[in-house]
Amino acid sequence: MSKFQEIIQSETPTLVDFFATWCGPCQTMMPVLDQLKDKMGDKVRIIKIDVDKNQDVAAKFKVRGVPTFVLFQAGEILWRQSGGMDVNTLQNKIVSSAK
Repeated sequence: MSKFQEIIQSETPTLVDFFATWCGPCQTMMPVLDQLKDKMGDKVRIIKIDVDKNQDVAAKFKVRGVPTFVLFQAGEILWRQSGGMDVNTLQNKIVSSAK
């Protein structure tokens, strides 16, 4: 958890993908996140948290469904949404939410 806290304190916007290996929509989002990383480069950090292996982190952020995306910057939650979305929607959410 301390490494996670360190990561979300970053000034670089950090998109956290709370996912599960058994979740179909989560699998669908994998190539979308790859496209997002290609489009945004180092303007955003993307990390994946398996909710089954990290139940304490998922509980702390009240993740009730997967996939759930939470955008952090400097330790603050800027935006969150559950469910799949396309790369452009995700990019727009990050760009419009980041400081």
